Amino acid sequence: MRSFLTILSIALLFVPLPARAASDSFSTEELIAGFEKTVFGLEYRSWSWRPYQVKKFTKPVLFYVHNLSRRDRRNTVHRFIREIGNRIGGLTTAIAKDPARANFEVYVVDRSQYEPVVKKDVYKNDRARVPGRCLVRVVSGSRGIKRSAAVIVSDEGEFLFKRCLVEELLQGLGPMNDDSELIHSVFNDSSRHSRFTVFDQLILNMLYDPRIKPGMSMKQTRQVLPLVARDARRRVR
Repeated sequence: MRSFLTILSIALLFVPLPARAASDSFSTEELIAGFEKTVFGLEYRSWSWRPYQVKKFTKPVLFYVHNLSRRDRRNTVHRFIREIGNRIGGLTTAIAKDPARANFEVYVVDRSQYEPVVKKDVYKNDRARVPGRCLVRVVSGSRGIKRSAAVIVSDEGEFLFKRCLVEELLQGLGPMNDDSELIHSVFNDSSRHSRFTVFDQLILNMLYDPRIKPGMSMKQTRQVLPLVARDARRRVR
């Protein structure tokens, strides 16, 4: 039986930092460093025995949004899901009508619902630890990500909602690590970004390039990353 790894990502605190816009603003070296900092490793390494291998979907990603909060956020979440599909080459996304068909479930909750939903719907364990302000869980194996589930808090301000939406959905696609040096990225709990930045579009396009395979090590990816970064820069404008 194939074993799967479980990964957790948490969004924490934010402070303002500058942003750049154009894809050609970033050197190949910057993009490779950003790829390695986000794709290899985890925010909480003790939660996984396979943190230093590539994790990505190899099949179409079918999202289903469970809107449990008082405010209906489905249109906003659906719009961002469509943006993901439009901006990442090599990735096919769609919105499922039935949660049973989805391999990426998104729970939009009010703060009071956050802990119960994580325990009941994401971990199915009443004793699970529930840290953070929002969260994504990824279940992955040697053939790629099997499923992801994100929990986004809706009622603690627009910034937190949008920040969590972008960070957790993107991390649920594979780049699970945060790094304080990535000032142009949501994959940095100290940044103030709440949108799909150009830098992050480049990282995701690199990850979903067909030359990058699930289970690859950092050493293996380094053989192709210069060309992958060049081609990602051509796609992201």
